[in-house]
Amino acid sequence: MKVIKHSEEALKMALISKDVKLVSLYEKFEPKEKLLLSQAFQPDSVLFKPITLHSESDWISSHPEPTQDFAQFYHDPHRNIPSPQKNRIYIQPIGSFGDSRVSTDIYMKWLKDYCEAFYYGLTVRILEPVPVSHTSCAFRVNEYTHNLQIHAGHLLNYLKKKKSKDAFCIVGVTMIDLYPKDSWNFVFGQASLTEGMGIFSFARYDSNFYSANYKGKLKTAKKLLPADYSVFDGYYTPEITSKLLLRSCKALKRWIEEEVNETEEGISNSPLSGLQKPVEAFKESCDWIDKCLDILQK
Repeated sequence: MKVIKHSEEALKMALISKDVKLVSLYEKFEPKEKLLLSQAFQPDSVLFKPITLHSESDWISSHPEPTQDFAQFYHDPHRNIPSPQKNRIYIQPIGSFGDSRVSTDIYMKWLKDYCEAFYYGLTVRILEPVPVSHTSCAFRVNEYTHNLQIHAGHLLNYLKKKKSKDAFCIVGVTMIDLYPKDSWNFVFGQASLTEGMGIFSFARYDSNFYSANYKGKLKTAKKLLPADYSVFDGYYTPEITSKLLLRSCKALKRWIEEEVNETEEGISNSPLSGLQKPVEAFKESCDWIDKCLDILQK
């Protein structure tokens, strides 16, 4: 087991650096803004907690990637920035959500409202849901978890064709598990920096996904024909609980953020960035709320 922990000086350098322009911007912050940001400089704060690597199969251990500090991010010429001409976030639901049209509409409205509140100034539009068959993507049954999976890369190709000229980005969301290539077990999502688009799945945010009685498992081994999408007819989608909704909102927000740093190979999960596991992201939201309330009351 290994723990990745950064010193106060390392965190401050990563977030502000010695870049003259960034230091100047930091000095213009209000006192309470500086107070909130200063929490990130504390090695044990809720913003950058130590990361525990339990085994060599953990993402950071098995997929080493270079880190990125804020100065590198700020000066990246390929950084995706909204403009008056590109100020919309499009969300494309793929497959079924919930057990009825009503629950789907409510679920999507929550995602829309959450993103519009977080990305203030950008308009979020929910596109009409499409069945898996409309995407012409490949699919398979996971040999370990025995649930259906759809190909993330093929879904990105589909989203590219649907992206409007006024889009800051387009994000596909689905309740079906994803895989990026045949040799991979699964992936939470995948995004393209250059195309401003991403696809991710809420499937593994269901509390019962890893349980033995998960309803999404196919009961019998079934040989799937490449173009026979009837296997998705009536396929299980988890109940939309408050916990799943919160995890989904945070994941969607995080994925839109990560599109700035993503490559076409998958998610960036360096010690200073990356998408957390569902339980970690859910717990962190409570810490963030407590911290913000504490700052506002001072």
